[in-house]
Amino acid sequence: MYFLHLLLGQRFSLCPGWYLIGHKYIESRTWQKLRLELTDDGGCGKISNDMDWYRVFAGVLLIVSVNGQSPWRWECDEGFCQKQRTTDETRNVSLSLSACRLFCSNYANLWPRPNGKMNIGHYLAKLNVNSIDVLGPAGDTPINERIRKAAARFKDVIDTKEVGGNRTSGGKSLEVKLQIRNPEILRLRLDLDEGYTLKVSETPDGRIQAIITANNYFGARHGLETLSQLIIYDDIRDEFQIVRDALIEDKPVYTYRGILLDTSRNYISVKTIKRVLEGMALSKLNTFHWHITDSHSFPYVSKSRPALSKLGAYSPRKVYTPEMIADIIEYGLVRGIRVLPEFDAPAHVGEGWQDTGFVTCFNQKPWYDYCVEPPCGQFDPTQEGLYDYLEGIYQDMIEQFSPDIFHMGGDEVSLTCWNTSSTIVQWMNETKGWGTDEEDFMRLWDVFQTKALERYEKKSGKEVPIIMWTSTLTKPEYIKRYLPSEKYIIQIWTTGTDHHVQELLDRDYRVIFSNYDALYLDCGVGGWVNDGQNWCSPYIGWQKVYSNSPKVMAGDKVHLALGAEAALWSEQVDDSTVDARLWPRAAAMAERLWAEPQETWRKAEQRMLVHRERLTKRGILAESLEPEWCMQNENNCPRLTKRGILAESLEPEWCMQNENNCPMYD
Repeated sequence: MYFLHLLLGQRFSLCPGWYLIGHKYIESRTWQKLRLELTDDGGCGKISNDMDWYRVFAGVLLIVSVNGQSPWRWECDEGFCQKQRTTDETRNVSLSLSACRLFCSNYANLWPRPNGKMNIGHYLAKLNVNSIDVLGPAGDTPINERIRKAAARFKDVIDTKEVGGNRTSGGKSLEVKLQIRNPEILRLRLDLDEGYTLKVSETPDGRIQAIITANNYFGARHGLETLSQLIIYDDIRDEFQIVRDALIEDKPVYTYRGILLDTSRNYISVKTIKRVLEGMALSKLNTFHWHITDSHSFPYVSKSRPALSKLGAYSPRKVYTPEMIADIIEYGLVRGIRVLPEFDAPAHVGEGWQDTGFVTCFNQKPWYDYCVEPPCGQFDPTQEGLYDYLEGIYQDMIEQFSPDIFHMGGDEVSLTCWNTSSTIVQWMNETKGWGTDEEDFMRLWDVFQTKALERYEKKSGKEVPIIMWTSTLTKPEYIKRYLPSEKYIIQIWTTGTDHHVQELLDRDYRVIFSNYDALYLDCGVGGWVNDGQNWCSPYIGWQKVYSNSPKVMAGDKVHLALGAEAALWSEQVDDSTVDARLWPRAAAMAERLWAEPQETWRKAEQRMLVHRERLTKRGILAESLEPEWCMQNENNCPRLTKRGILAESLEPEWCMQNENNCPMYD
């Protein structure tokens, strides 16, 4: 008679297809010692549980007869996987790190952690990755093609879990059924339910079946993402494994979970933008806020106003054509992401507008007297032809993006810029009978905003929520007069503790948090208009991003908080540095917005390290958080400094093409 200890979730090699034969859960991660009786002919007998109880922490269970060559195995000790040396007594015993993490970690190593019911079984099955079927709703539905693309991506995500080696043959097939109640929903909305239910089980014929139920494609896609994280690659056995039993009911806390990427200060390639979208999909973020134009360059190719990109792009190759934009939009939608364009105005305009006559104080010197960074430039709201011109741009964006919300910018308007224009001042004095104090310039700004919005809604044919940044116009004394709360959403870029936040909430404005003290991911590098650090230093670690809670900042007005958005302004960012600046810090925000956890970042640290590995395996150059030693010896490391890999951009490309225009002189 042989007595063997079994390892949670691992295959018992003498009984093919068997993993954990049985267990009984008792208090505080304590397991019953199991006895497997083998028949004299080597067959598989029954389980006996009449032995004494003994205490082992979840996961400190053993597997028999494996072919792993590593001298190391892992044991779960109070929620952390610890590396142990294989001895003569344990030579036939091995637990891979990936399997240990799956069962030992809180929330089964999912990122973001589920916000609802979660029950993960303790069985693993060997998976045949060449036998995976993803089935959508029956019949010809509007989302069939999108499901096909999502299924292909799902298989690719699984495939990239393998690092070297050859796959062993065999394993169970996987059938994924997507049960979508409203397959006609093709676009995100602020009120859309992105929840899903995922059930994984084994069928009588030995297949693994995963059923994902959701109200729409976007929820089903999130379910696929979760399922992919329940599949591991066991590098000891050189095989893929899947959790055999699971039930998860999940949905996000906040409806707006975004990343802003500025592609004007420095051009960002389509390839890099797609990597951003891939990282967002892996982290269940749903809004790509595209700051596509600014005073530095105008890379957006407008069909109705082609001269803007012809004059305003850094080069004919550094543009975004309608075909490129359509590709990015579809790429995002497959991954559950809306692409939200921002046309920032009336400030932040310059290059491209030289021949229109609609811009004042363009590239005015010294720039720091007229704007926050070079080159300066603002629209002249008194020019009636401006609004016809804008109407064409709005029409192009509406046709291309079909936005359910639209961002009109509205930050960093310089009253000094307007005040130095004799045309504007004369119009204010003689036509309107106004003066030139702050309140009068707010009236001028209102003239622009009202007319611009009228032209947008004319081309849209409907009212959509408009997002604008916090600014002078959103001060308590102006906002209700000029920006009605039923129409405008305010994106907050001041600090999270700024009194402005509560003032907006008290006036019933819906808000999106991008407070720079936690969510401006370009902070903490050297300055580019002067020496020292940039204006929003210091560097913001992922821990602070994770701790940045809309619920805490909004208090009892949390129902007005739509969510949050991490911003990456590109003055000192280009293709070589986007990934490391965004990831994995943006993923920290993703879990905050999905689940609004009560636990601190310390409880999430090990899962964060695992998720960072997911990002890198998908080709995203995410910043390293700790030495790999810490990955293999969990809970043994202090926090370490961050390090980049590729050379960072020092300033906007505009400064290279306009030498000696950017330094700030005393």
